[in-house]
Amino acid sequence: MKTEYKEVCVILGEGAVVEILISLGVGLAIGAVIASFISFRKGYNRRKNDAEAEIGSAEQEAGRIVNEALKAAESKKREALLEAKEEVHRSRIELDREIKERRNEIQRQERRLVQKEETLDRKVESLEQKDEVLNRKLKEVQATQEKVDELQKRQLDELERISGLSIEDAKQYLIRNVEDEVTHEMAVMVKDLEAKAREEADRKARDIVATAIQKCAADHVSETTVSVVPLPNDEMKGRIIGREGRNIRTLETLTGIDLIIDDTPEAVILSGFDPIRREVARITLEKLILDGRIHPARIEEMVEKAKKEVENTIRQEGDRATFETGVHGLHPEVIRLLGKLRFRTSYGQNVLDHSIEVSTLAGIMAAELGADVVLAKRAGLLHDIGKAVDHEMEGSHVTIGADLAKKYREGNDVVNAIMSHHGDTEPTSVIAVLVQAADSISAARPGARRETLESYIKRIEKLEEIANSFPGVEKCYAIQAGREIRIIVKPEDVSDDEMVLKAREIVKKIEGELEYPGQIKVNVIRETRAIEYAK
Repeated sequence: MKTEYKEVCVILGEGAVVEILISLGVGLAIGAVIASFISFRKGYNRRKNDAEAEIGSAEQEAGRIVNEALKAAESKKREALLEAKEEVHRSRIELDREIKERRNEIQRQERRLVQKEETLDRKVESLEQKDEVLNRKLKEVQATQEKVDELQKRQLDELERISGLSIEDAKQYLIRNVEDEVTHEMAVMVKDLEAKAREEADRKARDIVATAIQKCAADHVSETTVSVVPLPNDEMKGRIIGREGRNIRTLETLTGIDLIIDDTPEAVILSGFDPIRREVARITLEKLILDGRIHPARIEEMVEKAKKEVENTIRQEGDRATFETGVHGLHPEVIRLLGKLRFRTSYGQNVLDHSIEVSTLAGIMAAELGADVVLAKRAGLLHDIGKAVDHEMEGSHVTIGADLAKKYREGNDVVNAIMSHHGDTEPTSVIAVLVQAADSISAARPGARRETLESYIKRIEKLEEIANSFPGVEKCYAIQAGREIRIIVKPEDVSDDEMVLKAREIVKKIEGELEYPGQIKVNVIRETRAIEYAK
């Protein structure tokens, strides 16, 4: 019984057994209590028998449950053992397969390694054989080279003996022959190319200049050194002169202009080289004539008003020039100097209108060539800016204009265009060349300037005659419209030191015998040439 109880405890668990037993005990106690109330004595034996019978059936039931539990546990145990055996069998089979594959792979690698070792051994043997062959051939080549060098040396010695020339002499001879041939061919080629380029350039230049002239049509107002003021009557002449000449002296003193009052009816002539002062005097005189009150105090007042009016006119003309040419960003003082050119003439040609025309022509030609149009117009407009103050400063208008351009921070191309437009310096840009061409076109067109051809030719001939009058002068050429004369002296008659003195003597004679505008550059050239011709 104890053994079966232990087995039941094992199967069901001690807790379950205890619960069952407790339940049974409680039932018995309740039954005993009830039976004791009914019939303690009578029912005691019967209840006892019933309880024993129940306990016996419970023990049987417990034994049955224990047996079933043992059978189920045994069955689970056998199933678990079978599954474990199957899993172990599968693992063993998989492991055997992997081991077999790895063994096969190792065997294949071993075979490849053996093959590589055999191949490397064969290559090493082959390289050793080739090395031996190369060493043998190298020795043979060295021996052959020594023989060739010796043979070449003997041949060179024999050639030197036969020709009578050394190696260096022969090289120089060959080089001279080749140089002569190449030089001749290059000279012929260069000559042909220069001829073609010159023809093409001339044709293109003619087209561009013709197009520019056709597109540009500018009117010029010719100014002189004299202004005529009309009078309402001849009695006004006496009022202008004033008592004891006070009025005319005051007017001449304040304006710097000479008043010529002669027998010309109803007219007063204003004479002066400064066009601005002459314009101030003209406006002052016209205002005095209209006002009728002519005395020194009134003259001073009118002169001040005329100066302000002329100054306004100058600024308006400067703005007009920049507007017509499309040149912007100029310094205000430069615009004022442009306006002053309105009252400046050169050979009867108004300088401001001439500058506008040059700017337009340079811009048109720049557009044809694909150059900077704005820069070309700017340089053309400012090329004669020095003429606005050339009567106030020393030097030519070219030098003065270049200094002004530098002062007001104009570009290098503009400065070079100003310096080179009369050939004083070499042009460094296409813009400078265009300005030079436009200036020549504007000045040379018919009707632009009033100087007669006869006077121009006489001045040029006189200039060349003065230069030729000096001993040692071989040739002389007046260029740049008489602004420069180039004198070629004989080198055997005139030394370098004497050349400087001769240039000075020529300058002094020109200053004493000629009347000319601006300045004339005397360029004395002395050179010795050695010329040979290779045929």
